Amino acid sequence: MMNKLWAFFIIIGIGFSILTGNMETMNKEIIEYPKEILDIFLSMLPLMIIWSGIMNIAKDAGLLKKISNLMSPIFKVIFPDIPKGHESLDYIASNLTINMLGIHNASTPFGLKAMKSLKKLNNNKEEASRSMITFLVLNTSGVTIIATDILAIRSMYNAANPTDILIVTIIGTIITTIVALILDRIFYHFKGR
Repeated sequence: MMNKLWAFFIIIGIGFSILTGNMETMNKEIIEYPKEILDIFLSMLPLMIIWSGIMNIAKDAGLLKKISNLMSPIFKVIFPDIPKGHESLDYIASNLTINMLGIHNASTPFGLKAMKSLKKLNNNKEEASRSMITFLVLNTSGVTIIATDILAIRSMYNAANPTDILIVTIIGTIITTIVALILDRIFYHFKGR
C-alpha cells in the first residue's frame, strides 16, 4: 500500500513540475537533496548510537526497571491490561523516556521490543490488543519534552536561537498526548459497545 502511495506522490510531483515548467528545478532537487539528507542523517547518527548504547547499559544496570516503577502509577491508568512488573512496561518506559528526550530514532528499537512483548500478552494474534493500540497512539502523539533531534537540525542550519522552540514543544506535547489518550479511550469504548 505504501509503495503505491509513494509512487502516486512521485507521479503527481513529476506531472506538476512538467505542467508548471519547473523540470529543471526538480532535477536540481533530485541531485542536491539526497546529499542534504545524508548530511542530516550522519549528523544524527552519533546521537542515535550513543542513546541506544546508554539505554542498553541502563537496561543491564536495572535503571529501566526503576524508571518503569516510577512511571507505574501512570502506566496503571494508561495500560490497565498489562500486569504489574511485566517486561513490556520496561520497554515502554525506555521508549517514552528516549522520546521525551527527543531522540525518536533511538527509541525505535525499544518501541519494537515493547510491541513484541505486548503481542505475547495478546490472546488474539490477528488483532492488536488495547495496550498495543494505546502504545501506538502514545508514540504517534509525539511525547517530546526536549526535541534534541530538532535542536540538532536547527543548529546545523545556523538558527539564531535553536532552543527557542522548547516551550512550544512542551505545550504541543502536553496537548497532543492528552488529546490522543482521550481519543484512544473514546474509540475503545465505542468499539466495546
